[in-house]
Amino acid sequence: MLTQDSRATLRGISDLNRLKLELNELPAVDVGDYITGLEPEKQAITFRLLNKTQATDVFEYLPPEVRESLLGSLHNAQVCQIVESMRPDDRAELFDELPAGIVKRLVQQLSPEERQATATILGYAEGTAGRVMTTEYVRLRQGLTVGEALSKIRLADRDKETIYYAYVTDNNRKLKQVVSLRQLVFSIPDAKIEDIGSDRVIKARTEMQQEEVAQLMKRYDLLAVPVVDREDRLVGIITVDDVVDILEQEATEDIQKLAGGGGDESSLSTPIEKLRNRVPWLLGIMALYIGASSAISPFQSTIAAVPVLAVIMPLFSNTGGTVGIQALTVTIRSLGIGEVTSQDTMRILRKELLAGLGTALALGLTMFVLSLIWTKPEERWVGVVAAVVMASNSIVAVTLGTLLPMGLKRLKLDPALVSGPLVTTLLDTIGFITFLTLITFSLNVLKLPT
Repeated sequence: MLTQDSRATLRGISDLNRLKLELNELPAVDVGDYITGLEPEKQAITFRLLNKTQATDVFEYLPPEVRESLLGSLHNAQVCQIVESMRPDDRAELFDELPAGIVKRLVQQLSPEERQATATILGYAEGTAGRVMTTEYVRLRQGLTVGEALSKIRLADRDKETIYYAYVTDNNRKLKQVVSLRQLVFSIPDAKIEDIGSDRVIKARTEMQQEEVAQLMKRYDLLAVPVVDREDRLVGIITVDDVVDILEQEATEDIQKLAGGGGDESSLSTPIEKLRNRVPWLLGIMALYIGASSAISPFQSTIAAVPVLAVIMPLFSNTGGTVGIQALTVTIRSLGIGEVTSQDTMRILRKELLAGLGTALALGLTMFVLSLIWTKPEERWVGVVAAVVMASNSIVAVTLGTLLPMGLKRLKLDPALVSGPLVTTLLDTIGFITFLTLITFSLNVLKLPT
């Protein structure tokens, strides 16, 4: 971390030699945090103090808005040098964040090799293995000895993203085996790599969804997984640091969608971006609530006849929605981490219903007791109806909270599309209509007193 003196220097932009020395010795992620916290006019000055290697590493840890600002303030040669030095997958991610005009200019200034590597990644759909892979990996041809393989790794593959695994291919780049660095180091130099390599290769297809790749690596405890195209040719790898980013991104999107957000917002997003993400969802939720409110309007005479209903009904809204969101959150999380699949729907539903029965009894009894407190002696029958509806609404809540995300998963859609406000509104509508219908039936048919 920066010393207190260095922090003051960072603010004052004085004693640049000392600051430059410290910045280039710090971990890139820490330097990225400090530059992000500076005023915009000081960010470019501080960034220019970094050497080429440190500047490239730090650039990858900066937020999109800081990256774009730096690209506009640095000299053209510096920008090209940084972008050229980035790993292809990180460069592709950067290009996704920048305006099309800037991307076009930067692509034209890349070397042919780096331009091809970037174009390959950008050619795949967002959210797939092909889009998040890197083309920097260790590839060994069949027929090499262990000694030749180690020499190749030492001489030609210093800049590869990882050398823990090497991938054995034939002359057509079709993936045949995987061999670990440990196996190479502890084998005799004259041994053939195909004799020590593993034919059981865990691999991902370019079109595989990125969260499925993360689950694959988690399941088999891999540091990297090879990515192959439809013809089984090796085109890249995905490393464990990429998986960490994927899991964080997916978890963030799920949480935001569950709360009724856009799924791509952060605390550092601009006010315009926040509005663009939130307002459409809020308007949609408002439309749903209008539907729920409309369900009450035909029962205005019933509410006028039994005024205590205005006190009881908000409990249906708050409690039923909470029960539904609890089941929804658990189901989405279990699907997200690969703990369950859509094939487990009935098994999970049975467990939720058993838990829901206990919840229904507790909430129904509580509602009955509260209704006894709030109602007049001649209105005690309202408590019975309220208790029955509260219990039944709890069962409906756990059912919806389980079946909706499971159904979306079966349709190969994102389960997190089922937001908490959506479930709450559905339960409000069901609960209000059921409760008011039973109350109206009791008043009109059974001639109960009010």
